[in-house]
Amino acid sequence: MEMAETVYHIPAMLEPCMEGLSINPDGVYADLTFGGGGHSRAILSRLSKKGKLIVFDQDMDAYANVPDDDRIIFCHSNFCYFANFLDYYGFPKIDGIIADLGVSFHHFDEAERGFSFRFDGPLDMRMNRDRRKSAETVLNEYAEDELTNIFRLYGEMNNAKKIAQTIVKARASKPLTQISQLNAILEPMVGADRQKKDLAKVFQAIRIEVNDEMDTLKRMLESVPGALKEGGRLVVLTYHSLEDRLVKNFVKVGNFDGKQEKDFYGNAVRPLEPIGKVTGPDDEEIERNPRSRSAKLRVAERTAND
Repeated sequence: MEMAETVYHIPAMLEPCMEGLSINPDGVYADLTFGGGGHSRAILSRLSKKGKLIVFDQDMDAYANVPDDDRIIFCHSNFCYFANFLDYYGFPKIDGIIADLGVSFHHFDEAERGFSFRFDGPLDMRMNRDRRKSAETVLNEYAEDELTNIFRLYGEMNNAKKIAQTIVKARASKPLTQISQLNAILEPMVGADRQKKDLAKVFQAIRIEVNDEMDTLKRMLESVPGALKEGGRLVVLTYHSLEDRLVKNFVKVGNFDGKQEKDFYGNAVRPLEPIGKVTGPDDEEIERNPRSRSAKLRVAERTAND
């Protein structure tokens, strides 16, 4: 089966990610965000016939991108459950894990998926279309204070309360089902000079809530130390400050609060060791793939297993 990577998604920082994984040709690896398969294809090209790659995606659309290769196993699942699947397939400890937390081009560019304010379409935003909760559910059923918290925490909007109040007032006369309705509501509240950025923040906030992105990211990261062999690598690409803060803290100190825990002797207790500094795409990549502009790459290595 031929992969549709160029249509579905362009992988960010491909070579730096591969360098971060430091691939053992005979090793076992996991791509937790398969999408268009760009990172997976690069991993496969570096594996021997003995190597293995387990990939995860909660959106079955991604299955069309899986190559015909007996070294790869596709798991239709949210990545927070990845460790369970590794156990099931007989790979409880593996050599490396990669997670690209960016939303696939496929989702942003398909109007019917409802991820972008650029098109009219249904208020959906579900990564997994088997889930009941959609953007429509959130916007029509959440209380005003819940919406306020979402826009404030996940969108970092200064006028979160006003946006929530306006949505609640609008839905009282007619349920919100289309992106065009939401855009019309938001237009008076976003500055003309910042319209795209403000709309992007609102849509980001709703998307994060619909897909429980922060909680699932935490659960995934907490499973990483137990799934990596000693010396195994974790490679993560983040795209906004909320998720990057979680990854940064977990990699640096082993928790999400950012406070370093120490043992009885005063030694730092953390399951992962940061490798190098956080990096971003170079100018050439940004010119070739503008959507990679906000990417941040973090690499960590599993320390001695407890």
